[in-house]
This record gives sequence, structure tokens and C-alpha cells, in this order.
Amino acid sequence: MTRLDGRVERGNRTRQSVLDRTVDIASVEGLEALSAGRLATELGLSKSGVFALFGSKQELQLATVREAGRIFAERVIRPAEQVPAGVGRVRRLCELWLEYSRGRVFPGGCFFYGVIAEFDARSGPVHDAVVSAHRAWTGLMERAIDEARTGGELRPDTDVPQLAFELVALMETANAVSVLHDEETAYDRARVGIADRLRNASADGAPGSRGE
Repeated sequence: MTRLDGRVERGNRTRQSVLDRTVDIASVEGLEALSAGRLATELGLSKSGVFALFGSKQELQLATVREAGRIFAERVIRPAEQVPAGVGRVRRLCELWLEYSRGRVFPGGCFFYGVIAEFDARSGPVHDAVVSAHRAWTGLMERAIDEARTGGELRPDTDVPQLAFELVALMETANAVSVLHDEETAYDRARVGIADRLRNASADGAPGSRGE
């Protein structure tokens, strides 16, 4: 039993080391750039060993999407959840997302921005996993905004999906411009735009209505 547990533990460590590399590769080159041969060479593993961990290229891609989602949740979602529901949480989600992109948690910027462009017009399990991740993020933004509206911090007539769309668009544009031009001023512009949209949507006298 001890030997079996040891093999499982080593297998889990190897699997994690592979995923640590695949999320970085995919964020720059796309999920199609992943292969058992390449990973075996780069990580000093056997090709058959890498293949045995995942079984197929598609499963390797899906595991990579799941790992990227885990990292995103750890860096953005969970810290924001520590902030009470309201405009403060919306603002914190945006700030953490911008820092996640600016800090190059993934070397290619936002992992999902890149793979969405790669798989948006395709079909299949990988496309569906990417769609699910994107919907989960936009849904989270919509819920946070709706909580702020329900709590009286945003105007009752706030169009929640529209505001979420605009905030996400500002963040994604900052990511794209920064990665393309290798500069950070786009993040400052996004912050200004986000603050302006939240200010315009804020109820008179609501907490945080002036960015406080």
C-alpha cells in the first residue's frame, strides 16, 4: 500500500509539473501547441509517461484549461470574495483581474483571452470548456453588480449585463493592448474607464459612489 501511495504521489507531482508548463505554453502559443513529445523533452520525461498521465491531446488541453481556471480563481475570485458584497467587491474583482494580467501570472497575459480567440469558432469539448469558463467569469461579474444594485449602491435601473459587459471589455482591451505593445499604460486607462462607469451607475450618496 505504501509503495502504491508513493507511485500515486509521484504521478500527481509529475502531472502538476506538466500542467505548470502547459498553462504557460498555451497562454503564449495556444492550446494546439501542446504535445506529449514537446513536454517530455522540456521536462525531461518520457513521451509515453506524459501520454499516460492524460491519455490524449484533447484531455491534455482540457486539463490545462481546468488548471488555468484553478489559478484564476486563486488569484482573482477568492480574494475578491473576502470583500463584502457591493460596489467594493465589483471594484476589487476588476482590480485583481487587471493585476492578474499586468503581473503576467501567465506569460501571455490573460490565459482565457488567448484561448477564446483560438477556439471561438470551433466545436467540441475544448471549445465547450472555454465557453464554460468565460460564462462563469461574466456570470460572476453580473452577480457582483446585481448585489451592488440590490444593496442600493447602484441605481435601481442599472442594466446589469450591459455594465458587466463594459467592465469586462475594458479589462480585456487593457490585456490585449499591453501584451501587443509590451507596455502598461492600458491598465491605467482601463482603471479610469472602470471607475467612470461605476461612478455613473452609482446611486446618489451610495457608499463608494465617488471611489471612496
